[in-house]
Amino acid sequence: MRLIKYFLGLIDNRIVENKYQKINFGEYEVDWLRVIPFILIHLAIFTVFFVGFSYTAFFVFVAMYGLRMFAITGFYHRYFSHKAFKTSRIVQFIFAVIGASAVQRGPIWWAAHHRGHHVHSDTEHDKHSPKSHGFFWSHVGWFLSKANFMTHQKLVKELIRFPELRLIDRFDILIPIITCIGLFFFGQYLGTNFPQLMTNGWQLVVWGFILSTVLLYHTTFLVNSVAHIWGKKRYKTKDSSKNNMLIALLTFGEGWHNNHHHFPGSANQGFYWWEIDITYYLLKFMSFLGLIWDIRKISPVLRESNKINQKPSP
Repeated sequence: MRLIKYFLGLIDNRIVENKYQKINFGEYEVDWLRVIPFILIHLAIFTVFFVGFSYTAFFVFVAMYGLRMFAITGFYHRYFSHKAFKTSRIVQFIFAVIGASAVQRGPIWWAAHHRGHHVHSDTEHDKHSPKSHGFFWSHVGWFLSKANFMTHQKLVKELIRFPELRLIDRFDILIPIITCIGLFFFGQYLGTNFPQLMTNGWQLVVWGFILSTVLLYHTTFLVNSVAHIWGKKRYKTKDSSKNNMLIALLTFGEGWHNNHHHFPGSANQGFYWWEIDITYYLLKFMSFLGLIWDIRKISPVLRESNKINQKPSP
């Protein structure tokens, strides 16, 4: 019976939330049973040596990484968490589903935790501050803890009114499973009908889902950990956020983290033309197509305000 409840809890988050809300967990108490899938997906990257390489699989890897990174950065972060633009309910739903396929929980949970991060940035109440909790915990430990499993609904009241978003949050693990099934059958179809592509179902699952998901995990987590340790600080913020160009390239613009903490509501996090922000370029393209609108940008006056005075060169 206990094992059955465990597997049901992996599918239905409400079961776990109903159980956890009655318990006062320690801050660093890891949910080891729920960590098992997280460990397994990391170990599964070694299956790449069994499925081999093809350019088809590599292109699917790039596409799955890029599409899901944009869903996380453009919608989970800039839209659901910060309301940096407006969109229709159907576009909101589509990118909520795509974001959930990255196995970073649902959009309501993600937005609630991120808003909490901004409220308590780099204090002891910031769940993933390297300054308060150390590098490992800020990078990955917080994501696997029992205390952080719950969704703080009071922070996302405008999101919980959408039943489809609540459904995604409740059964978020089903979306990655469906994604894997889709990749498998797509690979089998290509292998059967276009043998010159030299691919198959398992190869696309490994490259398109496993490898790209693990990379997505750690590039996203770098913003929580490394972007609060290494980089340049342009603005006087109350936290240790830094601008890091390498992280910005990997995460489509999220590495301009000190910029972001200076003005979180901006849809562009690269404030100057030389600060590459791929997510913002894609949002502008969606705006041109009429899929999103009312994009918020930082004003020139605010952009130039509250900068750290640089010492004059000797």
